[in-house]
Amino acid sequence: MKRIHLFEFEDLWWFPSFLRNYGTGFLQFLSNKTRMYNPIIPIIEKGLTKSGTNQIIDLGSGGGGGLLRISEILKEKGVKVVLTDYFPNIDAFEYTKSLADNISFEREPVDARKVPLSLKGFRTQFLSFHHFQPSDAKLILQNAVSSRQGILIVEAQERSFPSLVTMFFSPLMVLITTPFIRPFSWGRILFTYLIPLVPLFVWWDGLVSSLRTYSLNELNALIQEVDSQGKFDWESGRLKSGPGIILYLLGTVRYS
Repeated sequence: MKRIHLFEFEDLWWFPSFLRNYGTGFLQFLSNKTRMYNPIIPIIEKGLTKSGTNQIIDLGSGGGGGLLRISEILKEKGVKVVLTDYFPNIDAFEYTKSLADNISFEREPVDARKVPLSLKGFRTQFLSFHHFQPSDAKLILQNAVSSRQGILIVEAQERSFPSLVTMFFSPLMVLITTPFIRPFSWGRILFTYLIPLVPLFVWWDGLVSSLRTYSLNELNALIQEVDSQGKFDWESGRLKSGPGIILYLLGTVRYS
């Protein structure tokens, strides 16, 4: 299936921030409750070890993603997590931080293509790499290579019929989970049940996310264009996560 880069509502500058936050809040809730990212934790630990750091700089954090669950597991190893986003969801960040004392966040927008030099640590991107066109995706990887900071790209969908079917039923999950998402918001209730904008835009963005997702072959092709001098060690793979899958790309500095 050819990659199709259609638009997602949450990428549009004019899209209301409160609706974007409701969508990213839903993804955060779902990923933490289903422990979606548990299979990738050994890969995160490998990246941290090879990068010689105990700090994760998460790019494109949305509502915090599955970092809450991950931070709980890695806390005993002294790992700290910094949440960042180009459209920071401050309410969700503050709520996530209130639940974990090893999580902090940046209030100002952070561009994954040009991460400030002050943010040093092992970079992660959960469910956000597919938002970028190949030219921008290469800039993200190139910035990590040039800054000599390890990076882990994680996607929980792929360009496949089963993934599209799963996304097609995402509005039902929004309707079921909305009353349990914290922090609680009457606005979320209003725009989910009475004016169902949240389930509709989550449905569209979910389908488009699958169509946008880079395959492992495409990720490996991006590497060849970014790291032609072999400055990094790269690893990519596909993991099972319950009924779903996880695609990942890990890059760490080569010291030998």
